[in-house]
This record gives sequence, C-alpha cells and structure tokens, in this order.
Amino acid sequence: MSGRTLRLGSRMSPMAMAQSRQVARMITERTGRAVEIVGLSTLGDVSRAQLTQIGGTGIFASALREALLAGEVDLAVHSLKDLPSAPADGIVLAAVPPRDDPRDALVARDGTKLADLPPGARIGTGSPRRAAQLLAMRGDLRCVPIRGNANTRLAMVGSGQLDAVVLAVAGLVRIGHADAISQAFEIDQMVPAPGQGALAVECLAGKPQLAALLGMVSDPASAAAVTAERSLLETLEAGCNAPVGAYAAGAGQLRMQAVVISGDGRKVLRAHGAAPADAAWRLGRDLAEELLHRRAEELPGHSRSPGTFIHRGLPGVWVALLSRTPPPNANTNCGSRPPSRTG
Repeated sequence: MSGRTLRLGSRMSPMAMAQSRQVARMITERTGRAVEIVGLSTLGDVSRAQLTQIGGTGIFASALREALLAGEVDLAVHSLKDLPSAPADGIVLAAVPPRDDPRDALVARDGTKLADLPPGARIGTGSPRRAAQLLAMRGDLRCVPIRGNANTRLAMVGSGQLDAVVLAVAGLVRIGHADAISQAFEIDQMVPAPGQGALAVECLAGKPQLAALLGMVSDPASAAAVTAERSLLETLEAGCNAPVGAYAAGAGQLRMQAVVISGDGRKVLRAHGAAPADAAWRLGRDLAEELLHRRAEELPGHSRSPGTFIHRGLPGVWVALLSRTPPPNANTNCGSRPPSRTG
C-alpha cells in the first residue's frame, strides 16, 4: 500500500524509542507504509518528582495526545499501562499489537533472588503496586521510590545505591537487558499492572481509514485481555498508578485475576473470573464490582449497594482500607498513597 510517510509520535526514552521502532517495523511489514519516528518530551520525562505527586503515569500520554490533536503526528505509541483508563476526546485506540511478557522482574547484583536478599534490603520502585506486593512477600524490605529511565535504575543497583530494583520484563527485553533479570515473578506472586507488556497505538477519531490501516497490526487476543483489565481499572475509578493489579489471558475464553493491596502489603483483596473474549469489558467490570462489594461488606457502616459503592470508587475504598493505624513495626517507606481523583 503506497502513501505518504506516517509520522509516529514517541517519548524519547530508550525504552519508548525501542517499542516505537518495533511498532513502526510491524506497520511497514504489514501495510507497506513507511514510518518515521518523531521524538517528543513529556512532563513525566523531564520532572524528577514522584509520579504520585504529578498525576501518575498518565502524564506520559498527555504530550503525545496533544501532538496528535495538533496534527504534528499521525499516530502515537504508548506503553498501554501508562494510558488513563478513560477515553480521550477525539482520539481512538486503533491497535494493540501482540502483547509481550507481562511479568515483573527483580534485578539484583549477582543474580540474587528475592528470598536471598539480606534483611532490610533496599529495593527501588516507583510503583505502589509493586511495593505493596513486595511487602506482601517480605515485610522486612525497604521499598525506595525512584524515578528515571530503566538504564538509570539499573545503574543504581550496579553502584550499590540499591540492593535491587523491580522493572517490567517486557521493557528490559526491549532495551536488550534481559540478561540483567535475577528473577521474573510469576503472575500469582506479583499481579501485573493492567496493560503491562502491551503497547497501544492511537490516532485521531476522525481518520477511520488510518485507524483501519493501523488495525492491521492489532492482535485480537491481546486487545481483549487489556480491555478487561482496563475495564476493571475504570470501574474502580483508579488511576494507572494505583496499587491495583489485573491480568487476563486466553483466546476464545478469557480468564482474569485482579488484586487490590494495602500499602504495607498486609491487606489483599483478590478476585477471579472468566468470560468469552467478546465480553471482555463486562468481565473487568464484574470483577471490579466483586472487589467493591467485598470491601463494602468488611467496612461497618458502608452501603452494600453495588451502584452506590462503585460510584464512590477506589479512592473511598482505599482511604478506608488504609485508615487502620499500622502496627508499630510496619514498613511505611514505600511511598504508596491513595490515588488522587481528577476531573
């Protein structure tokens, strides 16, 4: 298929550029269209503040979406876990390419596993979800909030500043550092962030022909899985930086698990379910309702009506869940906090 070169908007971090090149190659192979990558800076890339202080990982998508709306690029590629669950006006999700490994990985010196790290080991992560699940496995750990690209974080381990960091397996593979992985956590050990390992390709809603062309790189099974995961996030009214994990997989039939964790890792709510792939959105919504219902039953004085509780969303649940005074020896160094409500 001939046509002018497509302009692909991408963040300029090594990982973002690697995944954008991956999508660009796929588009050219499947459609014949040439693609050039346009690097863009985002607030998340230039600010050194913690993500929980500047709006969560959704800030990474904002600059790319603004460039789309301004006509500066034709499409944008995101890490799907960084996309806000609510749709953006004038923009459509045109494709979800085949998903890469969704798991989280521990990177420690000398290939040390989590169980073998010394007592009180310092583990770097900017994710409240990862920090909470680490503490659920080992309550003695000290989780240190960190920022910076993957190479910066890996250097913190090499220099001895940290004992380990936790990063996404898919990201490490994309930048050629799969050999740095000490331990890849199984899904049941550390439930991934909704959309982790998947990429999102967006374009303007007013360009259906372009959307159809980009759809040629989409994978139906991956798209159904992340649809279920994002539905759960939206129903919980949780941001993409909230301590919530969700993972769905399957071709014709989706099986899904979800988890909400307190910041100290001591309180965990889990839900499991299955549904046909064409009912992915409903599956995520139903598991979110189950989590909200169960939390309502555990909190004296809270309504058990699903509609009432869902309207309050995760922020209300989370404040209540964390309202208990932590035990004297509780580790509170992980930077987990209730997600802020916007809009």
